[in-house]
Amino acid sequence: MTARALPPRASAVVRHDAAALGDPAGQVEPTPTHPGAHADSASWPGTAPRAESAARVAAAALDAGLSGPIAARLASFARPDAPPATARALVACDLDRTLVYSAAALGLVGEDRHAPELVVAEVFHGEPLSFQTRAAQDMLAVLADVAILVPTTTRTRSQYARIRIPGRPHEYAVTTNGGHLLVDGVPCPDWAARVAAELAGVAPLAEVHAHLGAVADQPWLRKLRVADDMFVYLVVERGQVPDGYVADLEAWCLARGWTVSVQGRKVYCVPVALTKSAAVAEIARRTGAGDVLAAGDSLLDAELLASAVRGVRPAHGELHETGWRAPQVAVTSASGVLGGEEIVARLLGDVLSGT
Repeated sequence: MTARALPPRASAVVRHDAAALGDPAGQVEPTPTHPGAHADSASWPGTAPRAESAARVAAAALDAGLSGPIAARLASFARPDAPPATARALVACDLDRTLVYSAAALGLVGEDRHAPELVVAEVFHGEPLSFQTRAAQDMLAVLADVAILVPTTTRTRSQYARIRIPGRPHEYAVTTNGGHLLVDGVPCPDWAARVAAELAGVAPLAEVHAHLGAVADQPWLRKLRVADDMFVYLVVERGQVPDGYVADLEAWCLARGWTVSVQGRKVYCVPVALTKSAAVAEIARRTGAGDVLAAGDSLLDAELLASAVRGVRPAHGELHETGWRAPQVAVTSASGVLGGEEIVARLLGDVLSGT
């Protein structure tokens, strides 16, 4: 087995090219909150839409109260020849480093006067903790109105409760990496019973917790936490984690039906049976949703993205660092909080294509 060191935190770089995102002709004027950048080769289907599809998306965006520049940007992500939707799309979105960003993850470059307007997305102990751009917030409010928007996160229920997602109250949410399916904020008992039965087939939480506890006295370990009695994670100093520790942990967990994911300073150990995709599939079944769209940045989002009709991931995070791709999953041109803004624009442009 080849030892692998914990990868260093990737530096987020926001591109400021001449052409607008998803608009090769550069027809949308770049602004501080709309940095122009060419979409990459795995761009969202329809980044060069025919005029009719683009006009339809722009008109729908303006009717929803969005600004002209945002409407033009959404038009650049319209799907050409999209048929009228027969059912509302379901949009499953990861939260951290997908929709919301800590100060350390903002990834802003360039002059401060060109920084986008930010809004607080989370408060913890009276202090702002997570952010998103004003444009992303405005587009999310519309997305929540035209689609079934399902926050889909590895956060625990209490951590999720701190997040402020604009738009209508969300009937469904997925927390604890699929461990909880919330209906109007309350865990679904039927889903809880299904998860409990599946977790019985892997090594117990106590065994994994005890294994991680063996490094409790190491100087690079800051915290060892249990999430809703379903999985565990470490908070570490990335540059101090010994070479090979993560690779060895991955092998140990795999033999016991668990998986490992590194996200920022956190090293997650999660049962393989605990997945976001299964919970989202159940919500799609209950709601009779049409297309299922998804967004996420970590390996814990890979199955969710792979199972979606179309998806998008940011140009940062664990999936980006490992080079993960899928044919129907786009990669943003921007990274950091502006990558998060682009994710929302791509998803909303897709949904409005079917209006």
